[in-house]
Parts: sequence; structure tokens; C-alpha cells
Amino acid sequence: MPQAFRLLPVLLASLCLTAAPANESKPDMKDQPKLEKAMFGAGCFWGVEYQYEKIPGVVDAVSGYAGGHVLNPGYREVCEGDTGHAEVIQVVFDPAKVSYRTLVEYFFRMHDPTQVNRQGPDHGEQYRSVIFAYSEAQRKVAEEVKAALEKSKAFRAPIATRIEGEKVFWKAEEYHQDYYARKGTKPYCHTVPFAPEKK
Repeated sequence: MPQAFRLLPVLLASLCLTAAPANESKPDMKDQPKLEKAMFGAGCFWGVEYQYEKIPGVVDAVSGYAGGHVLNPGYREVCEGDTGHAEVIQVVFDPAKVSYRTLVEYFFRMHDPTQVNRQGPDHGEQYRSVIFAYSEAQRKVAEEVKAALEKSKAFRAPIATRIEGEKVFWKAEEYHQDYYARKGTKPYCHTVPFAPEKK
């Protein structure tokens, strides 16, 4: 028998000894939460972001722009009103802890959805009330919540909120992120009095 074949069992045994143990712990992907995204425009994004970040089950809320025709817009461009973009919040959430329906209900209660292109002292198309649904399922839920509120006459005027399909999200400049948290102040026109805060 050639020498190379005689050494083969020894080589295989040494490879088995250096291989990782079969019971070595590996990350279990089943344990990782399946996160989802939502996008809301309810006036100035500072206040909307502040309120959503307080909700248990929300992993992150990021200020940005969506719904317009300008690529990678900046704050000044959006404020000039020619981009078609709205100030929005992209919410990342764990659906096992908070449902999309609950997030939509918070949306309708944290601002005045009857206002057209306005929230408090802020006015312009960028401050419109809008929900950008990431799926048909999200769109259906948003429409159901809106219809229920209209039927119950929860507001004195008709709801002006637009419900649209998914749009590209453009993250706003860093100085807009966590604005109220960094300033140590609270929003002037966004409130969620019934929202349980994260511990």
C-alpha cells in the first residue's frame, strides 16, 4: 500500500480533532426578533420621533423625508416646499410586543389628523398627515383604523390623513435625530397621554 494511503487515516483523525466541537454554541436565529418597519408623517418629525420612541416594542424611530420627487433631499430643500417630501418617522418595531394597529392608533392620537398641511404653528406640505404603508396588510389596517375613527366621529372635522403605499425613506441630517431628547425639552404639538413609557 502506498505511503500516502497509510497516512490518510491519521490525517483525517487530526482534522477531526481540530474541527469545532459539535456542541459549540451557535447563535439561534429562531431567538432573534423579527422586526418590521412603519412610516408616519404627522407634522414636525421631532415630536413624532419623541413620542414613538417612548412606546414599548418600538426598537428605533428615525427622522427623515419621504413621498417627494427629489433624491436625497436636505432639510432646507424640504422646508422650501418644492420637493414634495413630508417630514416622516421610520419606526422599527417588534410585532411580538406592539402591533402595527397600535402604532397607527398612536399616530391618530398624537397629532390633529384633520389639519391639511399643518400641525400647530407649522404649515406647509412637508407637515401633512400621511401614512406610508410598507405592505397591503399595513395599508388595510391603516384604512380600517381611519374608517373606525371617522364612523365614531372621534374628531370634529373630517380626517385629512393620506394613506399611501411604500415610499423611499431618506434619513434626515444627524442634528434632527433625537432632537427633543438631546435638548431636554418636550414636543409643543405632539402628545400621547395614555402611552406607557419604556422602562
